[in-house]
Amino acid sequence: MSGLLELREITRTFTVPDSEPLHILTGVNLSVSPGEHVAIVGRSGTGKSTLLNILGLIDKPTSGQYTLSGTDTSRLGESRRAHLRGQTFGFVFQSFNLFAHKSILENVTLGPIKVKGKRRADAERHAMELLERVGVAQQARKMPAQLSGGQQQRVAIARALAMEPKALLFDEPTSALDPEMVQEVLDVMVQLAEGGMTMVVVTHEMGFARKAGDRVVFMADGAILEDTDPDTFFTNPRHERAQDFLGKILAH
Repeated sequence: MSGLLELREITRTFTVPDSEPLHILTGVNLSVSPGEHVAIVGRSGTGKSTLLNILGLIDKPTSGQYTLSGTDTSRLGESRRAHLRGQTFGFVFQSFNLFAHKSILENVTLGPIKVKGKRRADAERHAMELLERVGVAQQARKMPAQLSGGQQQRVAIARALAMEPKALLFDEPTSALDPEMVQEVLDVMVQLAEGGMTMVVVTHEMGFARKAGDRVVFMADGAILEDTDPDTFFTNPRHERAQDFLGKILAH
């Protein structure tokens, strides 16, 4: 399969006044094919979220090439980037970012109606199918504040799916949840993976990475040190930094 997302020697540097430049990403190479599930792991502050933002066309690399579905994104203006982002990606972040003054159903239908021009009846029918899929259809008429954190995150996943993306990007989607709510969100994500959705997931949930990931990408100091299948990563990581990371995180 050809790559849907292709990163070549990507760097991201932030300039800070009166200080040395911050090198967040250094020479990152990554390819994601349609239908793949890639889990990105590593300690906080290693550039995982920055990498995800570049993949999602939210941020631009300082140097390197990012090719998305055969298009060199470095040549695109902001309007074209925004269009391509909306046509390609669904995003699920740590915070649910639901519109507090709109019902659950309205949250899921807003994008398809306003951005894609869907008829309201069609958008609502599809939204109810998605809410059923993630297990919160019975909450459709409620407001976000009436739902638990786990339910709200599942609504956020349904909202992302409603835009019919080619890939879903998750940035630590369970980190803001109480422990008892984590599994209900992970179960939905596993179902999506089993259904063939292309997914790139920044996560601290090693069980999910091992179960649902086709590949595990381990990052440290802005670089990818391991990119391999889950069994190899969890049983025989090559890099000393990965061995140390796993030794500490799996001991808890």
